[in-house]
Amino acid sequence: MPAIFDYCHIVSDSEIDELGHANNAVYVNWMQTAAIAHSTAQGWPSKRYHDASFAWVARSHNIEYLRPAYSGDVLSIRTFIADMQRVTSLRCYEIVRQSDSTLIARAETRWVFIRLGTGKPTRIPAEVQADFELVSRENRANWNKKSAAS
Repeated sequence: MPAIFDYCHIVSDSEIDELGHANNAVYVNWMQTAAIAHSTAQGWPSKRYHDASFAWVARSHNIEYLRPAYSGDVLSIRTFIADMQRVTSLRCYEIVRQSDSTLIARAETRWVFIRLGTGKPTRIPAEVQADFELVSRENRANWNKKSAAS
């Protein structure tokens, strides 16, 4: 699978706020959906984590909103893993409107790997780490340059 995963989303009327654009809170849902789709594509659907008594939980989100998204916009939510530490992973996102390649947001989530039952952070198993290619700092810088040029 590619190091950078693309997830497609069409903005629905229910995601629009009183200002006429996608509500800021729905971006977190889009990010989580893209993360789950990427994990599933890498062979780690939610059920596999659950069967192994593990889960990922979000520790923090950072979102930079650059342009609004509107109902009917087709978005590409690009995501990749920037690092995996002992019990955490940094996942990055780029949200682009497909019709005009406009970058509408950049974001990051720091995920914590936990053991179900205790809810406590636990070491990310080697088999999980092996199934996710990390995007190096150099590749990440190149990816961000491409994003900025869009």
